[in-house]
Amino acid sequence: MSLDLLPGYIEKINSHFEIEKEITVLKTLNALMLEIAENLSDEQIAILLESFPIKLRIILWQCFADETQQNVFIAMKNESRQLLLSALEDEYCFPLLTKLDAFQLLELSETLNDRFTDYAVSNMTAKQRSLYKKSCDYALDEVGHWQNFTDVRIPQRLKLSAVKKQCAKNLPNFTDVIYIVDDNAQLVGEIALNAVFKATNDDEYRSFINQQIESVNSTDDISDAAEKLINADKSALPVIDENRCLTGRLDLPSAYRYKEQIVETQLIQSAGLIEEEDLFSSVWLSSKNRAVWLGINLVTAFLASWFIGLFEATIQQVVALAVLMPVVASMGGISGSQTITLIIRGLALGQITDANKKDIIAKELKVGAINGVLWAVVISAITYVWFDTLMLSITIFIAILGNIVIASLSGVWVPWILSKFNIDPALSGSVVLTTVTDIFGFIVFLGLGSLLLL
Repeated sequence: MSLDLLPGYIEKINSHFEIEKEITVLKTLNALMLEIAENLSDEQIAILLESFPIKLRIILWQCFADETQQNVFIAMKNESRQLLLSALEDEYCFPLLTKLDAFQLLELSETLNDRFTDYAVSNMTAKQRSLYKKSCDYALDEVGHWQNFTDVRIPQRLKLSAVKKQCAKNLPNFTDVIYIVDDNAQLVGEIALNAVFKATNDDEYRSFINQQIESVNSTDDISDAAEKLINADKSALPVIDENRCLTGRLDLPSAYRYKEQIVETQLIQSAGLIEEEDLFSSVWLSSKNRAVWLGINLVTAFLASWFIGLFEATIQQVVALAVLMPVVASMGGISGSQTITLIIRGLALGQITDANKKDIIAKELKVGAINGVLWAVVISAITYVWFDTLMLSITIFIAILGNIVIASLSGVWVPWILSKFNIDPALSGSVVLTTVTDIFGFIVFLGLGSLLLL
């Protein structure tokens, strides 16, 4: 999916808001939103909307047609979808959940509350409702939860003319074979679509049927099944149950979507962020999510300080400052890494431009201030209990607060500046960020220590 158009549209939208500050901006945006709906995919529009603060996002959202809104809503990240539902009145939320198929609702159900899920289920067709409930019987890591029910199957006894009529109908995407089943719905083989239309009689048609087919079981691990499909050089694999009955198929979009989720989850969680955190999620939510990992990092930082304290006899002056230096450096480093991970992903998706840079900096400054005050209080209290020195506690309070705030801002500026110089921030950003936070932290901490303690 190309994201080259996103930065340009972000700039155009922001220029509209700079000119029109009132609700009349809706009128001036209609033409641009129509152009966006025509030129961008649903996934691209979702990324575009996620590039704006929630208030502006709602204004843009109202410019799209109902069908586009529903498609984009399904394509959004989980947290972005929750932010939208929280900001909209129920009368605008419910239409987004009508006439969903089982596969669509499965993607949404993990982030919907029971009220919205029940409404969506009640508005499904009887067939889709049955398929949805069937999929819910499988665990999230099982193939059955991820299978697509739009398989193409034909009874084994059908003649070639009937098979050709079946294949001439609208087929699901990523369909290059049709599956042959017996009277008990058990999978007996598959035949390529081009072979069906190539055959001239029933005998020739049946000779093309491949009975040695690869399949996956509905209870197989989705990670193994996705890897098997990707390596099989096929667009889909049939999914069977314990009785070898065909239940659906696992297609390439589902397999790659799962792989992308795993990679992104590992990237985000490695920095202590929640999965799929929105660029403009609430300040309190972002602060809470990151505070947990800052606390974990604090434990390891004090452990390092304790080891340094074992060598107090070799330190001639200001022992406490030397012991606490790793705490200052480490807290700045982890705070900056959380921000830089989110920003690097935003840059990779084309969500971050000159137009929304100020809003992102403002948000990260608030997050850094909240976490800075929180952990500065905790660390200064521990320091006072440990060393029984008030001025030392004040020194480290100021140093921790300043370093976390600077680290949050550096997490935005460092990858931004590196990308401007065509330097990959994913490779070098953490190194530069660590250098900035270490130097700033040590200068503030040791500088204040010299003024207040000596």
